[in-house]
Amino acid sequence: MEPELVDVVVVGLGVGGEEVAGRLAEAGLSVVGIERDLVGGECPYWGCVPSKMMIRAANTLAEAHRVHEFAGSTRVSPDWAPVADRIRAEATDNWDDRVAVERFGNQGGRFIRGSGRLDGPGRVRVNDQVFQARHGIVLSTGTRPAAPPIDGLAETPYWTNHQAIEVAQLPDSLLVLGGGAIGLELTQVFARFGVQVTVVEALDRVLATEEPESSEVVAAALRADGVNIHTDVLADRVDHDGQKFTLRADDARYTADRLLVVTGRQAHLDELGLDTVGIRADQRFLPVDDRLRVAEGIWAVGDVTGAGAFTHVATYQAGIVVADLLDRVRRADAVEGPERDRSGTGAGTDPNGTAVPRADYRALPRVTFTDPEVGAVGLTESQARQRGINVQVGSVSLGSSARGWIHRADGLIKLVADADRGVLVGGTSVGPAGGEVLSGLAVAVHAAVPLAELRSMIYAYPTFYRAISDALRDLG
Repeated sequence: MEPELVDVVVVGLGVGGEEVAGRLAEAGLSVVGIERDLVGGECPYWGCVPSKMMIRAANTLAEAHRVHEFAGSTRVSPDWAPVADRIRAEATDNWDDRVAVERFGNQGGRFIRGSGRLDGPGRVRVNDQVFQARHGIVLSTGTRPAAPPIDGLAETPYWTNHQAIEVAQLPDSLLVLGGGAIGLELTQVFARFGVQVTVVEALDRVLATEEPESSEVVAAALRADGVNIHTDVLADRVDHDGQKFTLRADDARYTADRLLVVTGRQAHLDELGLDTVGIRADQRFLPVDDRLRVAEGIWAVGDVTGAGAFTHVATYQAGIVVADLLDRVRRADAVEGPERDRSGTGAGTDPNGTAVPRADYRALPRVTFTDPEVGAVGLTESQARQRGINVQVGSVSLGSSARGWIHRADGLIKLVADADRGVLVGGTSVGPAGGEVLSGLAVAVHAAVPLAELRSMIYAYPTFYRAISDALRDLG
């Protein structure tokens, strides 16, 4: 089959791929975008947006229950129907991506529904078509839920985050296998809507990738919501009798109406035809350089790169790929002469491409949207010590600050500093606005603001973020 010549082919239109494809199309390039599922990926349909709608609803219930602490009394009756309706109507269009497909078309892109696969250098095959990319191929195929190899699990109708988000009627009881961010966020939502939830985690604490202090605060909050948490539990077998799930682990047995498995995600590289361009497909993620290049003429963005399964990482990477590809186009035009008016492609690079940004994850921010929220940036104390950094740690309970005391809020601020350089390399903010307070810490870590400068700042009173100044004093 004679391939059709285009400028760029983007395989996978999740958050990062959609960003790359749309911006390149707007710049005047001929762009083919390929997606087998929904344009936009996990975030708008099963991740960030609908889950935060659920969390917002659950938190309003929790606040109503706290009225007696501050302002009298109230009676609350949870109702899941308006939550499910809002997710369908406002967030997902009932899991229909027509709006996103039309938006890409309006940007000048060409959309194809199907599974794209590399077919040799510069070529992509999808359905019965083959495209030759003049300037590059971008891979943005993301990840999918991964289930652990537990006996019997694959034969049961367990939930992933997809079914948990799509649920129209809540079960009476729920087992959650996995105590990471996604599992804990959904756990708290369902618990606050009256579901009896049990969390089973193989590691010694929930939220194990964050600071131990964060784990303690979140676990206490979940238990206050009626959640049963079991850590250090290795599941042996899962059964389903047509009505209930039973999870067995050593001598323990856990039973519930539904089982939610949120133990991680994995990229499916074997489906991409990587062998046709000399790239190994038996890797967990696609290795990329600091311009997100996988190989000559091939870039990757998003979860498939293993840099962090976050929407903000995918969009950050997309900006780098767009700049690098447009720089490549300008170089080709300078040699061969412009083939079309690309006046909209100005990415501001010099002939050597030195202005193309490079990926830098030193200050990678992340937020677990439990109540209280857990915001973190950069390195944890343990990670910093593992890297041989001369670590200084300062921390303070949020309740010791005026705003925390006013709100009767549980939480903390923890700072991790490089004592030799006199800068922060990590920070954690746990509290009612943990993700928002994190912004100042993210700037400090990213810009390597000297500790002396942070100590000399004026912190507004009474705010949650003012507790940062107390944590700085605790650094010594």
